[in-house]
Amino acid sequence: MNKSLVFFIIVCVNLLICSCSTSPDTPDPVVTPPPTVPPTQTDVLTTTNVKTYMVDANATAETVALFYNLKKLAKTKFAIGQQDAFNAFYNNGSSALSDIKKTTGNDPALLGSDFMFITDKNNNGQVDNWFYQQEKKITDDAKQAYSKGMVNVFCWHLREPNKEDSFYANDMTADEKATAFKSILPGGTKHDWYKAKLDKIASVISNLKGSNGELIPVIFRPFHEFDGNWFWWGANYCSPEEYKTAFQFTVDYLKNTKGVHNILYAFSPDNSYSTSTNYLSRYPGDTYVDILGMDNYGDFNNQGQAGSDRANTKIKMVSDLAITKVKIAAMTETGYQVTSSNTAISGWFSTYLYNALTANSAEISFVMFWNNTSNGYYVPTPEASNAADFTSFTTKPKSALVNSLPKMYVLPN
Repeated sequence: MNKSLVFFIIVCVNLLICSCSTSPDTPDPVVTPPPTVPPTQTDVLTTTNVKTYMVDANATAETVALFYNLKKLAKTKFAIGQQDAFNAFYNNGSSALSDIKKTTGNDPALLGSDFMFITDKNNNGQVDNWFYQQEKKITDDAKQAYSKGMVNVFCWHLREPNKEDSFYANDMTADEKATAFKSILPGGTKHDWYKAKLDKIASVISNLKGSNGELIPVIFRPFHEFDGNWFWWGANYCSPEEYKTAFQFTVDYLKNTKGVHNILYAFSPDNSYSTSTNYLSRYPGDTYVDILGMDNYGDFNNQGQAGSDRANTKIKMVSDLAITKVKIAAMTETGYQVTSSNTAISGWFSTYLYNALTANSAEISFVMFWNNTSNGYYVPTPEASNAADFTSFTTKPKSALVNSLPKMYVLPN
């Protein structure tokens, strides 16, 4: 080919390319970078679709961020918390520090609280009333936890609807045990009583606000450990359908009737379920649950590695369900209480519990220890014989106290 013709063709092609790349009427080609990890079920959740997997489509921005960040956290870490961390201490009731901070130097990542005293029949809302004082203490603690970047989790040891003196089934008559739960369902004789209790919870949660006036997100796990029979809402006292109805009504009433939009809802049985079929037997449905939980003390009650492995099998089952359903998985309560007659177990935290939470690629977002008292502890103080074991547990690669949490109430860019 003539060299001059070749040169002319090359020049024309270059001019055409330049014209196309700079034309204001033609957009630049879109280049999609390859994913950094293979797409899997665990990567389905994004900052733009997160609400489609949540119970409340109208959840506040902070609550949406909490769901997203807890779900993503489970890929690499689990948050560590304790019930009543700022107000329940072992042999040191005068300190303002949590026992976790005394031992590790850092606060827990979660604070566990209870609506029990808040909804007690004796809470009259007066400043000199002991139950109201507890309400004030609990809500102040929740605000403090939020200001530290911690996560608030509320359970509810609701007193039975007759005398309202206890939440334990053993304190009730046979007739009361047979009728109490049914009575709070829609159409039941105590349904209005139950709605009044939910009104109180709605009022409290709606007034939990941060320093900028934003609503503080709360994880709420109603009717927990329902597969046992120690509480009046236990499996012997209501059918699966009745349990589902109560759970669904609770969510609908708070979300739709009361307009509370800063709650994530947790489904939280005890440790009796080892298969997904059994676990879901009282499950109220994906549209009513944000967090798939499990309380488990029994498998860790001096059961050694065998107990740890059993607990891991159950946690792995919950984790797999949460991955499939794009929900959060958690160990919503656990612990081994050390007392004067119940000695510490070597490696309980750093070996047995850590194995249960992490083996077999389990994805767990958080673990909650029960509260310390003057007579015994679930979390050791610095002078305790197992303090080093607990500290080792909190510094392992997948463990997170508040100092290693991301910003839980802001969606990442």
